[in-house]
Amino acid sequence: MRVVITGVSRGLGRAMADEFVRQGHAIAGSVRSAPLADELAARWGSISRVGVVDVRDDEAVAVWADSVLSAGAVDLLVNSAAVINEPAPLWAVKGDEMRRLVETNILGVANVIRHFAPAMIARGRGVIVNFSSGWGRSTSADVAPYCATKFAVEGLTLALAEELPSPLAAVPLNPGVIDTDMLQTCFGTAASSYEKPADWAQRAVPFLLKLGRRDNGIPATVPH
Repeated sequence: MRVVITGVSRGLGRAMADEFVRQGHAIAGSVRSAPLADELAARWGSISRVGVVDVRDDEAVAVWADSVLSAGAVDLLVNSAAVINEPAPLWAVKGDEMRRLVETNILGVANVIRHFAPAMIARGRGVIVNFSSGWGRSTSADVAPYCATKFAVEGLTLALAEELPSPLAAVPLNPGVIDTDMLQTCFGTAASSYEKPADWAQRAVPFLLKLGRRDNGIPATVPH
């Protein structure tokens, strides 16, 4: 299977990419650092393609997608690249920080879909998974910007599910609570008591591989 994953530099994106490669699947991933792209390409070998692209940049995403698709069709597209705000009441969040979340977490997802979905539709198969969050279905104080973007991902994905022809599928996914840099931003040292990304990926990747048309438009959560 050929898998595209955004945001493979760290956290869940990196853990998923490691696990997909371990299981023998070909991956294409995005990062924003050229040296890191070279490092990951060497780590994952010939079945990987690591592109230097900021998902906020529609033109850069278009070039990356063309490169990935020139090597073959994509079976699974996973939008996992995201950022979170420094915890603060909404009125204390700076405009630039709010803009960064919206551009990465919402526009970035739309940009990637814009340039990969047509090829999947033309081929007549494929699954698009957009990472949401528990905070895309509920709320907490001090993360209003993040909640807003993940609620948006839920709505965007459910609408996309109505637009995709069968047998394609779009699924909003809550990955669960995992000890990542993003969780540490909110939970501090308490984040270390949660599951590690590599352990999570051993459950998440088989779950992702089983998603299909029957899951189209159904909010999902990686099972424990």
